[in-house]
Amino acid sequence: MKSILFKATDRGTTDYGWLKPNYYFSFAQYHDNTKVHFGLLRVLNDDFIAGGGAFSTHPHDNMEIVTIPFTGAIKHKDSTGGEGIIKAGDIQIMSAGSGVQHSEANASATDSATLFQIWVFPKERNIKPRYGQKTFDVTERANKWQTVVSPIDADNALWINQDARFSLTNLQAGAALNYSNAFKNNGVFLVVINGSVEVNGQPLNKRDALGISETEHFTVKASEDAELLAIEIPMN
Repeated sequence: MKSILFKATDRGTTDYGWLKPNYYFSFAQYHDNTKVHFGLLRVLNDDFIAGGGAFSTHPHDNMEIVTIPFTGAIKHKDSTGGEGIIKAGDIQIMSAGSGVQHSEANASATDSATLFQIWVFPKERNIKPRYGQKTFDVTERANKWQTVVSPIDADNALWINQDARFSLTNLQAGAALNYSNAFKNNGVFLVVINGSVEVNGQPLNKRDALGISETEHFTVKASEDAELLAIEIPMN
């Protein structure tokens, strides 16, 4: 097993006033030659959006864009006709494909919102753009993986144009949980949303991440109650 540690304290950051992002990978004004991507995972931004904050209409193409909100609510609208409001427990995906225009805004004028926005390179380029969102029962991820994004129909998840899989778990202190790849030779970018865990002797705390490759499975053990995101991704 090969692993790369991404400490929360080493992330890039910018303060736009209404938007305070933390970057796991090079993005916007932040650039680190050692942190450009992990396999086909290109972007993972940990965003704080103040009440009334908004990204005005802007374009994307040939990227799979996943949004995972934690607090507050986010309003989305795009040129495919897709629109909706997402909050904690919801997941949103947009396959930008051949090209799409979209906007995102804090649905509240006063309350802040926090989220992960994640970009994955697509498997097939220039597909017809598509939008999807789904509410998941968070009780179904207690001490087990709940797959929320996947191209596998049996996963009952949002579809992604890539051999990638996003899974969430809420792990109790002292519990151990195995992860096994759905796709051979994929890597996993494991993010500790909250709490602390250990993987193969490596301690990870809140917002730390570990890029895991050259193994088909690994075990994570919770040092305290923890919330985790596993992004399984092709490495090339």
